Amino acid sequence: MILHRPDTFPLIRHVGTDGLLVSFGDKLTEPANRAALAFRAAIEDAGWDGVEETSTSLVSAYLRFDPVHADPAQLTAQLKERLGGADWLQADLPEGRRFFRIPTVYGTDMGPQLAEAAAAAGLSEAKAIRSISETRVRVTTIGFAPGQPYLGELPECWDIPRQQNLTPTVPRGALVVAIRQLVLFSNSTPTGWRHIGQTAFQLFRPDSQTPFVLRPGDEVQFVPTDPEKLNNMQADPDGGAVTEPIR
Repeated sequence: MILHRPDTFPLIRHVGTDGLLVSFGDKLTEPANRAALAFRAAIEDAGWDGVEETSTSLVSAYLRFDPVHADPAQLTAQLKERLGGADWLQADLPEGRRFFRIPTVYGTDMGPQLAEAAAAAGLSEAKAIRSISETRVRVTTIGFAPGQPYLGELPECWDIPRQQNLTPTVPRGALVVAIRQLVLFSNSTPTGWRHIGQTAFQLFRPDSQTPFVLRPGDEVQFVPTDPEKLNNMQADPDGGAVTEPIR
């Protein structure tokens, strides 16, 4: 059920019997992702009675409520009021974000589809590595596998499609690219995205108090390294990454 006109954003929609979804666009853009992150943080800070969980996707903020103790109509009214109180597309991103510099081997047999991806983007391999490694990307959402981040947006030349066929498997820590986004894999898995690089970064740490290392809003730069150095980083869960707070 759509609670606003379908051709305007933000949209408020029911999700099942106990969820509300606020969407700021119909495709990934920096402002829409910014709005989703900022709005979710505002709902968390508000501490509304009956709201049990919040999360974000690429362009939406989701809240799950207790239908016994919370009135959906009242929550919808509160959402509309909060939406009208700020320009969420220009809102400040939430506090507590971090910047990760993650060592990455590009190309070689550790990133075997770099040349193919570079050609699709109209770049040489050297320029492709420079373009990606110099771009500071944001974790737009976590999904598909535990702790797995989608990161973007890359320059427009990287608006390349997914593959027609699946790559049977890429290893944990693989860096893949498509549709102006990067994905860093938390587990070995098949993918339709092109495998361009490899890290030793462990995204999912089930024995930790914070098993998902990266969070939506964090920023990442994939810094070039060589295979020998990366191999020496394998014993480090951070894979040689350096982290600092974003102020």
